[in-house]
Amino acid sequence: MNKAASASALDTVPKMEWFKQAKLGIFIHWGIYAVNGITESWSFYNHEISYEDYMKQLTGFTASKYDPDAWATLFREAGAKYAVLTSKHHDGMALWDTKWSKLNVADSSPAKRDLIGPYVDALRKQDLKVGLYFSHLDWSHPDYPSVRSVLEDGNHKVNPFASPPAGKEDADRWESFLAFHRGQLKELSERYKPDIFWFDGDWDRTAEQWRFKELRQQLHTWVPGVILNARMKGYGDYKTPEQGVPVVQPGGPWELCLTINDSWGYQGDDQNFKSTRQLLRIFTEVIGMGGNLLLDVGPKEDGTIPEPEAKRLREMGRWIKKHEEAVYPTIAGLPLGHFYGPTTLSQDKKTLYLYQYDIPRDKIYLKGVRNKIKQIRVVGLPGQVEYTRSGGAEWVHIPGILLIDVPQNLLDEYVTVIAVELEGELDLYHTAGEAIEVN
Repeated sequence: MNKAASASALDTVPKMEWFKQAKLGIFIHWGIYAVNGITESWSFYNHEISYEDYMKQLTGFTASKYDPDAWATLFREAGAKYAVLTSKHHDGMALWDTKWSKLNVADSSPAKRDLIGPYVDALRKQDLKVGLYFSHLDWSHPDYPSVRSVLEDGNHKVNPFASPPAGKEDADRWESFLAFHRGQLKELSERYKPDIFWFDGDWDRTAEQWRFKELRQQLHTWVPGVILNARMKGYGDYKTPEQGVPVVQPGGPWELCLTINDSWGYQGDDQNFKSTRQLLRIFTEVIGMGGNLLLDVGPKEDGTIPEPEAKRLREMGRWIKKHEEAVYPTIAGLPLGHFYGPTTLSQDKKTLYLYQYDIPRDKIYLKGVRNKIKQIRVVGLPGQVEYTRSGGAEWVHIPGILLIDVPQNLLDEYVTVIAVELEGELDLYHTAGEAIEVN
């Protein structure tokens, strides 16, 4: 195989099936910002605290109670299939003993050790896929603010952590930073072989300045099959909307990253935790549109996950275990308008799962299903529920409305799931004389 063909073969879309069926991942923002409980990296970038005072947190980062096996056990109990840990945020502080900089917790904090390796080993023992977050930009590296994006207005006031003043660009220093950037990524790749690289911080430069096409090929060389998130300016594999459930289903593989309270990293003053019911509602909305939920926890500086977050993960896990058949393996469910709530569909397209959030005041309506019904039941409970079909015009293949009667004593504490078992693959009526396909 010639060099050109070899490079082309490496730059293929990785197998995404495990990712599409993962449904739930755990995001972990852990770094020195947990010492003072302040915003990760942005607090000094936005001048809420001086850079010097931000870095003084290093002396308090001990990881003294860090137990990655306990983390992995909790994540498995939550029903997650993968996790993503911040190997390096925008502050440049690495959680592994990188040879490219002394700005790492092994060399410069009381933790005095690599924290990534034990995390990777613990996840793999629990058969969880390994994700590593890595910030492209580095606001601590002296060579990072050496060039400006070609998209920037030359008169725009720039932050000195990100860009040089107009006319003070230094292309050689940018080359030095890219060598450092690739060096750390190669180190992570060859040492830990992650299943996902979860990138962030691509916005300050263009894809050409970052040389993302080249980087994608390098990453595939170092870790064949590694999945890359979208923060590669067009060279990633899946979309990563943040903090807000999309109203319309995104095209292709995707994942919503979401905090349990309002903070990514540990902030002790932030007690605005989402309820388990709210988290499960978001989770089912996401999987109903064929996506994954990447739910964030922020460990304390000692490595312990705050109990309010751990409690919600355990509660979600109990619900997922009860309703496992409706979660994985499934595909996105019905288009809007057929049912007033999220739905998923079994992979063989013969069982439809309806997610009911509220206590129904009447029967539950399902529209546009042409199939004959084998049975309808509440997932996780024995027996069947009653249903009737109202209206329709069978002679032109227009189905009536299915009216499903779910007694209130069968409703789940958080989200009730109703399984509609069909004869044959789902056959939907959409408009007069027209059928639609679900995929």
